[in-house]
Amino acid sequence: MLRALLLLPLLGALLVAVLPSRRPEVIRMASLAVSAAALCFALVLAFLFDPTQPGQQFFETRPWNPRVGSSFALGLDGISLPMVVLAALLCFVAMLVSTTIRSSAKFYFSLMLVLEAAMLGVFMARDWSLFYVFWELTLIPLFFLIDRMGGSNRHRAALNFVLYTLGGSVFMLVALLLLYDAAPGHSFAMGDMAEGGRGLPLATQLLIFAGLFIGFGVKMPVFPLHGWLPLAHVEAPSPISILLSGALLKMGSYGLIRASETLPGAMLAVKDGLATLALVSLVYGSVLAWRQTDLKRMVAYSSVAHMGVVLLGIATLNVTGLGGAVFQMTAHGLAAALLFLLVGALYERTHTRELGEIGGLLGRAPRLTFLLALALLSAAGLPGGAGFIAELHVLIGGFERWGGWVALLSLAVIVSAAYALRVVGRLCLGGEPHATSLPDLNRSEFVAASVLAIGIVAAGVYPAPLIALSAASVREIARLFGA
Repeated sequence: MLRALLLLPLLGALLVAVLPSRRPEVIRMASLAVSAAALCFALVLAFLFDPTQPGQQFFETRPWNPRVGSSFALGLDGISLPMVVLAALLCFVAMLVSTTIRSSAKFYFSLMLVLEAAMLGVFMARDWSLFYVFWELTLIPLFFLIDRMGGSNRHRAALNFVLYTLGGSVFMLVALLLLYDAAPGHSFAMGDMAEGGRGLPLATQLLIFAGLFIGFGVKMPVFPLHGWLPLAHVEAPSPISILLSGALLKMGSYGLIRASETLPGAMLAVKDGLATLALVSLVYGSVLAWRQTDLKRMVAYSSVAHMGVVLLGIATLNVTGLGGAVFQMTAHGLAAALLFLLVGALYERTHTRELGEIGGLLGRAPRLTFLLALALLSAAGLPGGAGFIAELHVLIGGFERWGGWVALLSLAVIVSAAYALRVVGRLCLGGEPHATSLPDLNRSEFVAASVLAIGIVAAGVYPAPLIALSAASVREIARLFGA
């Protein structure tokens, strides 16, 4: 079943490649149909998944390179399944809002489908060599999508993104090779490498963990490994920003959770340092987001802060904090995707992203105004939104571990609320209208934005199903640390 889900976008990319270039709408509809089928497949897997079982489900494996012990192994647990559904949903949303892609449509949509397959592969892989292949595969479509379809500074943004990620991947590869050498079965299977990693001396675990953290920290991103993020978001087309912030960043935090399973001794030793780094990322990202006047850059820096919440939740090493981290990965994916979708729609209508140049949206574009306010306030942790539930869990888990130091999380939330309310007040309520007429969201944009908004509100009002989905897997990880 997982192999079928993985092959579906790849087969869709081949289908798009043979369609006539002069029919961009046909190409888009075919790509949309493939991404919708992948989303339906992911939802069926979620329906069939047993949340009471902490282990891998739908597991399948085939020998890949027996001489080095690598295999094509796929599986899902309560940590990876929400990410698979999120990635499939955001790819569908990105396809749905790519209505302005006319020239190079075949190039654009085929690469989008390859990117979807690579992201799904990262979350489903149960072999570290396969994980690494899919991890690197995401770079190829993203580089060309930013470099060919981005803004005026797109070449620099694409190069920065690739160099940062490749630099981190080198450290990750060396760390994985050291783990492979310690695995009892000399294989890249995650279970086998985890068994070997847990038996290593603490100094060796710390060395390997450092390499993995650099690779995953670049992608999350955490301070000070975030330098590629603002430029890439500003220059990338809005549908690419939806995937970049909504799903690609979660690959880093997902990998870090897998690393903590593999090297629990190192994780216990560095948990306080990771918490410090998370709090710095929280405050730093929130303050820089507050200072921005470019809306896309503001959302990019806010992602640094929100992924700091994820890092803090992982560092707690207890059930509440880890559950909050997994919940925040989903909550931020939905909120960031909605923000980038609406900022992109606003830019297409006004041809500017400067906060001081846009105003008076209320009354002229009510649907865009309402959804933009909802996305901003939800990202700031408004009760009733998914972000509030996630931050509450991380706050409680952090208080259990460190006590009053987690008050810095509250400081970051206050700063987030400040810039969210400023943007809502400036764009929606005050200021002179940018133009006498401003088209509201079209049908595709409104459907895509509504799907994300419903997900945010549903997860905030009734979070129990999403929490239960990952609860057994989270308890199993927390048990490694005595929690």
